[in-house]
Amino acid sequence: MDTPPTHRPLIGITMGDPAGIGPEIVASCLSDKSLRRRGRLVIYGGGAALTLACEQIGGRPDWFRACMADHADKPLTDTPIVLDDDLHGDLLDTPRGPHKRTGAASKHWVELAIRDATRAQDDPRKLDAIVTAPISKKAWSLAGFNWPGHTELLAHRSKAKQVSMVFVSPHLRVALATVHVPLMGVRDILTIGRVFDAIDRGAQACRLLGIRQPRIAVCGLNPHAGEGGVLGWEEEKVIAPAIEMATTGGVDVSGPFPADTLFRRAVGGEFDLVVAMYHDQGLIPLKLLGQGSAVNWSVGLPFVRTSPDHGTAFDIAGRGQADPSSMKAAVELAIRLAMASPSQAASTIP
Repeated sequence: MDTPPTHRPLIGITMGDPAGIGPEIVASCLSDKSLRRRGRLVIYGGGAALTLACEQIGGRPDWFRACMADHADKPLTDTPIVLDDDLHGDLLDTPRGPHKRTGAASKHWVELAIRDATRAQDDPRKLDAIVTAPISKKAWSLAGFNWPGHTELLAHRSKAKQVSMVFVSPHLRVALATVHVPLMGVRDILTIGRVFDAIDRGAQACRLLGIRQPRIAVCGLNPHAGEGGVLGWEEEKVIAPAIEMATTGGVDVSGPFPADTLFRRAVGGEFDLVVAMYHDQGLIPLKLLGQGSAVNWSVGLPFVRTSPDHGTAFDIAGRGQADPSSMKAAVELAIRLAMASPSQAASTIP
């Protein structure tokens, strides 16, 4: 039985970089009857780009297009709405690649979604969750914005103290101790606190997904998890103390383990979530196994935020070839988390 309209969560979807595949995968979500039945969808983006994308994927535009100013103080309806402020002009003539105009537009749409996600609890326009389509970090840089990604901007604007990236797929769950950091800089910022926070939020994420007593495993940073200090000291001086702290707090966590064998053990069912020390350590196995079904979940924000596990894919944008599976999975997870318990699914961190 469908959820009554009054209980369908309000999901804000940002279109991402309009020169990438964002418009196509968002249009696919709007064409998905199951998603439309389960959630009220609000799109922050360019209406012209979205309409063109809908035609490219063989769909039919079936939404209201509205100016931001016209709907600034009006409650949103159950029909999907594309909020388009037209501040950035015609974006259809920009090249397929990073550009300062598309960077400015995609950043602006995220800011508007954050505004609506942080409205007063009784405001009918308050979003229950945000789902972000891929942006180009280079385009943001060209537009004069130095945020390394969505996660950092969302955390700053919402005043969240600590946010962890947790990735969810049918085969594997991964939490990251560090996020968008050059590989050479990981060692300099890896602290006991960062590793502990990733363990703690990973455990919280598992519980919110229905795993009552999650089993957490932690990767080492160095080859062979440091080999007793021969190949590095971070395991003994940073990672192991964080594991001990989490264990004292009641988390079922073990490690540090060599990363080259740990993920196979997790996929085999020995662990519910793996904590990786840096971005590619966790995402290479996740994306290899996820096959387009993995979702990024920002745990620690005061609202639910999810996103697909891929980038802008400029090389195939506009051809109708983009796989919307991960974007749809991100919307599905956002709806699920918002329906379960908005306050808990958003953040339980003070």
